[in-house]
Amino acid sequence: MRSHSITALVFGLGFGLSAAQADPAPRNSKIVLTNDDGWATAVLRATNDALKSAAYDVILSAPADDESGTGTKTAPPVPRVDSCEFDTCPAGSPAEGFNASDPRLNWVNSFPVDSVRFGIQTLAPQFFGSKPDFVVSGPNDGVNLGTGIIGSGTVGAACEAALEGIPSTAFSAATSLQISYTTLDNAKALTTIISRTYAALTLKYVNTLLALPGTILPPGISVNVNFSPALPPIFCSAPEDFRFIFTRLNASTTDQDVFHCGTDHLPDETSVILTPGCFVTISAINATVKQDVDAGIQAQVLNRLSPIVSCL
Repeated sequence: MRSHSITALVFGLGFGLSAAQADPAPRNSKIVLTNDDGWATAVLRATNDALKSAAYDVILSAPADDESGTGTKTAPPVPRVDSCEFDTCPAGSPAEGFNASDPRLNWVNSFPVDSVRFGIQTLAPQFFGSKPDFVVSGPNDGVNLGTGIIGSGTVGAACEAALEGIPSTAFSAATSLQISYTTLDNAKALTTIISRTYAALTLKYVNTLLALPGTILPPGISVNVNFSPALPPIFCSAPEDFRFIFTRLNASTTDQDVFHCGTDHLPDETSVILTPGCFVTISAINATVKQDVDAGIQAQVLNRLSPIVSCL
């Protein structure tokens, strides 16, 4: 979903952190990866690379085309009339298909909700022999904040997973690229550095959330994560530049949140992302109504993520 991008692409930077430098993944962690911007975007494929490099077992199942802003829309997949995004599949292709060299890279010619369902219900039994352990939705091209998450297909897919009993998180990045994965071939390009940085941040979050045994997230709960811009005037050019901040979806001076950083009123994610600096916001949400959750549920999520969370 691109409409909420905070900043446009400019040039600069020249370094980043490879996925191989990240912490190793827990064993036997089966992940379905999806988004709403399409199966062939650079940041999605960079995230696929990062998760695989960390030893996760990954299936990508995402829309054949850019389906930004489609929320929880759903429809039966149908054959393609024209080519997939970036000409990655020809006109006349089937309703569901995969990369000829890697059958774990799958398109679904429908909405994000349908794409994640296909990953959970069809591809996971085929490749995993079971349901996935976790669903990663995104990173999205552009932030999804506050009430704006209602129309997000990236958040819609994550919430669909949670309602199907699969823990999930939606990731969104302020620097919007919406470019083909083929651009990743130029390792020194700014767009590649940004894509790899957001992918590494996603991996750091996933590693932390899945590191402990037990329930990953409470039932019916998903998490909304947003990344600050990775461009000037604030150079958020590498994963170590970012701080993870536990937030709420919508600002409130009356609702009592989990006690954290000396207060029971969490900052709202929009305010944090608009604050100069390099931040990752983490907001626990009810997957049915896409609203904030109570302090008890916030505490469960925060406890699993506490190794990476800091104060604003």
